[in-house]
Amino acid sequence: MAGRIAVVAIGGNSLIKDRLHQSVRDQYIAAGETCWHIASMIQDGWGVAITHGNGPQVGFILRRSELAAHELHEVPLDACGADTQGAIGYALQQNLHNDFDRLGIDKQAVTVVTQVEVAADDPAFQNPSKPIGSYMDEPEAMRRRHEDGWSVMEDAGRGWRRVVPSPAPVRIVEEDAIRSLIDAGFVVISTGGGGIPVVADADGTLQGVAAVIDKDLAGALLATTIGAELFLISTAVEKVALNFGAPNQEWVDRLTLSEAKGYLAEGTHFAAGSMGPKIRALIGFVESGGGEAVITNPENVERALAGETGTRVVPD
Repeated sequence: MAGRIAVVAIGGNSLIKDRLHQSVRDQYIAAGETCWHIASMIQDGWGVAITHGNGPQVGFILRRSELAAHELHEVPLDACGADTQGAIGYALQQNLHNDFDRLGIDKQAVTVVTQVEVAADDPAFQNPSKPIGSYMDEPEAMRRRHEDGWSVMEDAGRGWRRVVPSPAPVRIVEEDAIRSLIDAGFVVISTGGGGIPVVADADGTLQGVAAVIDKDLAGALLATTIGAELFLISTAVEKVALNFGAPNQEWVDRLTLSEAKGYLAEGTHFAAGSMGPKIRALIGFVESGGGEAVITNPENVERALAGETGTRVVPD
């Protein structure tokens, strides 16, 4: 059984460097840069579970599906999530396998296609707000609303997009399998893209739903569920900033739970579509009894673990 357990959350956007490097091979290379730092953690004695984003990758699948709709069936959103869990998991597994060989580490990585249960009565289902897929003109948006039951909205004059709910994660369906694999010494990649959202009916039967679960909130749930000592979010910045982008911007090394909740409540420090959900996830992990939560970028993972950089959220 692994000793110290960490959950590392990798952003889906971190697999795509820019618009000129979006191919599957480009994403594999980008994944390798992060995997090397995770392998270093494992070499230092951490047991690691990995979760990842999948927003751009789901967007690619939806676009391919739209372009091929005149010949083939379209791919439902929950199946897109499953597809990306397998594909991104494969890239992470192979990179880690090669890193373990180079470092002489006797480990294997494995990917678990993961369902995450959400509440059927979650208020998010009454207020779809997460844009997905391509831009449409208004007639096409109205057609999809009428024929397919889509919720659609105009996006700042750039066109119309489909919007879906973003319900809170309640339960990781495969949690026992994930825990068993970690206990057996495997590096487990799971809960990709926040997990495949499913709802349970009265007798417990599961069914996939068209929704997007925030990956960092799901990562915090995973970390809490498996009793992780550390929850680490790997993102685009080395540290979190207060008053981000303002003349009085201030980089932060450490926040207590109360301080983090206070700054989040002020509503001016952490953008709703970027850093806000990450801070909420760190708060949720620490509030649920987790030990330490850290945000940093991939190249500074080792330094953050040594306490030299990154932003920490700790109990009061």
